[in-house]
Amino acid sequence: MTEKYEVVVVGGGAAGLSAALVLGRARRQTLVVDAGEPRNAPAAHMQGYLTRDGMPPAEFLAIGREEIARYGVQLVRDRVTDAIRAEGGFTVTLAGGRTVRARRLVVATGLTDELPAVPGVAERFGRDVLHCPYCHGWEVRDQAFGVLASTPMSVHQALMVSQWSKDVTLFLHTVAEDELSDDDRRRLTRAGVAVVPGEVAELLVDDDRLTGVRLADGTAHDRQVLFVAPRAVPRNSLFEQLGAELRETPFGSYPVVDETGLTTVPGVWAAGNAVGFAEQVVNAASAGYRAAATVNGDLIMSDLDATS
Repeated sequence: MTEKYEVVVVGGGAAGLSAALVLGRARRQTLVVDAGEPRNAPAAHMQGYLTRDGMPPAEFLAIGREEIARYGVQLVRDRVTDAIRAEGGFTVTLAGGRTVRARRLVVATGLTDELPAVPGVAERFGRDVLHCPYCHGWEVRDQAFGVLASTPMSVHQALMVSQWSKDVTLFLHTVAEDELSDDDRRRLTRAGVAVVPGEVAELLVDDDRLTGVRLADGTAHDRQVLFVAPRAVPRNSLFEQLGAELRETPFGSYPVVDETGLTTVPGVWAAGNAVGFAEQVVNAASAGYRAAATVNGDLIMSDLDATS
């Protein structure tokens, strides 16, 4: 038999768990399908979330799962492979073979970070190879920073991280010197950012600590922290299957949504990094809350209209 729920939440990160908490408290029969692949898993701690600053991401999610269980929300560790519109809502198929029905969907599948293919980057990501100064800048302040340029936008990253250290070197890597604009050069000079041309071949590590980078020409540069710009890969296959309108951005393709997270498909909401690259944990939790409150109101009005 196909199980029936009022809401299926796809994704068990901050956005999905926040939505599930609100829905559970609203007495909605809710299922969370969690593949267990949080974007911030490589990080030892999360920062910038009021009252949760410094908490390990795994602990944050574990507490969230405990909280939603108090309100009868079910959570299954599985992956949604298919979702189609059906009479009265949606039919959702899980990788484990389970099929469920839902009147509404909240999709909080997030994204993955595709890292530059430089030996050592993936192994140290979230430790001393970082991407967000708001997430980790305070913890590495005043150390020797490197910035690995993979696009001309990496100049912006170098300028931003100069707020946390005055010892910043921009390694142009795959960016040619002539790709830097006059404004880029002026700002880099005024910020005190050194610019080094040439491709980075590998990271230098000693005693499990980043000590520098080596260029393809063999020259080495001492650095303690390296900022990189991952390529965002949105997990948007469900939106495509459901026929949601997507918008192209420099950071991938994301669903078009209104201020509550409602997509162009009636009954389907999106939240967290499923909506955009820059959503932090605190933003994702807020978006999940907002989407869930809107879903509950939508269900109330739908039921009232159906009985009138």
